[in-house]
Amino acid sequence: MKENLKGWGMAASPEELPLPDELPAIPNGWRYESLGDLVEDQGVCYGIVQPGSETTDGVPIVRVNNIRNGRIDTSDMMKVESGIEAKFQRSRLRGGEVLLTLVGTLGEVAIVPDGFRGWNVARAVGVIPVRKDPGSLWVSICLRSSFIQHCIRMWATTTVQATFNLRDLAKLPIPIPPKGTREAIAHILGTLDDKIELNRRMNATLEAMARALFQSWFVDFDPVRAKLDGRKPDGLDAATAALFPAHFQDSPLGHIPQGWTVEPVGEVVECVGGGTPSTAEPKFWEDGTHHWTTPKDFSSLQAPILLDTNRKITDAGIAKISSGLLPAGTLLLSSRAPVGYLAIAAMPVAINQGFIAIKCNERASNFFMLNWCQTNMAEIESRATGTTFAEISKQNFRPILVELPPKELMAAFTEKVSPLYAQITANLHQSRTLATIRDALLPKLLSGKLSVQMETTITP
Repeated sequence: MKENLKGWGMAASPEELPLPDELPAIPNGWRYESLGDLVEDQGVCYGIVQPGSETTDGVPIVRVNNIRNGRIDTSDMMKVESGIEAKFQRSRLRGGEVLLTLVGTLGEVAIVPDGFRGWNVARAVGVIPVRKDPGSLWVSICLRSSFIQHCIRMWATTTVQATFNLRDLAKLPIPIPPKGTREAIAHILGTLDDKIELNRRMNATLEAMARALFQSWFVDFDPVRAKLDGRKPDGLDAATAALFPAHFQDSPLGHIPQGWTVEPVGEVVECVGGGTPSTAEPKFWEDGTHHWTTPKDFSSLQAPILLDTNRKITDAGIAKISSGLLPAGTLLLSSRAPVGYLAIAAMPVAINQGFIAIKCNERASNFFMLNWCQTNMAEIESRATGTTFAEISKQNFRPILVELPPKELMAAFTEKVSPLYAQITANLHQSRTLATIRDALLPKLLSGKLSVQMETTITP
């Protein structure tokens, strides 16, 4: 269906603004509106241009790296001085706004939770205060559609890095069905998103439980201290409690439980690196069936389990990598750009040169080493060198000392946390399936090709 684009405040000529010649067809009774006409009076804006130095007690600001998978990730928040933030009151969050990344990684979308009231955003993030009708959920759904994502990429400027400006943001065409249809579509897609978010929260809880057990047994030595005080270790059955000694001994790392050892990590587990076969050689990549990963695959992981990789490699490509195809269960630590991404591979995988792959064993299981790396990340990062970017070599990683319990206690820890990580993996698989369903439904629902009614229900 041909449309007069000026009706939405858009350029009529592809030379002026490279919108596709046709907007997606929509059913009778639907209409298109420009995004700028759907927002509250203050309009769209971006945030703090020069945040200055970070401060520990300042105002949190949402940056591009914080907007992932449809939500705001608070694990790496920057805080700025309140005096600087006060100059950008227009972008101060009230809860319910839609955020859209405008620079670098374009088109990531999230709705601001009410609990983030008073926070602000960085220059690279757009704030969209959507009116109650059609609502933030509807606009966020439309912004994630393939057509709008295409428009964002087409209209972005790329002089230094990809940038999407507010003028073009306000011109994005948003389909508006009748209210009942809109609510039914939002209910279906929102229910899928809610289940994906529930799985994410469940995984965070499961991972925290595993970390807490590791901290108690292998960092704080709670069962040993209890025995030393003449108390029964909390929460342990008699067989497990018997695996802990009642005394400490000296070691290069200070007091450790009696009978434990301190050894260089490189003498306990096998640490290997990877490589990148020539990308100009098709036989290494075309029709590849083996997983091959780079640290970029880890940037969006919501749990320390790797299920898939962006690229696949052939048998000929595997032969070019010294470490070959690593077995499922291998722990992967990114050694540069950046240092510190961690995940256990759920499948056989080859790695590029940006990793240290840790092949574990009964002396130090992959779940133990995952938690050990997380707990000792400051020490790992301190061993990194480099002028352009920090990198920790295998040579600098291997000498780091690790406290090791007897094999029987290692096996007991692994047995206790294995079901937690198994459930994390199952939740990740389910969320991937739900996301695939959501992404397949989205264009059909937004085009009206799939008709829905408000009484539609869905059980993920």
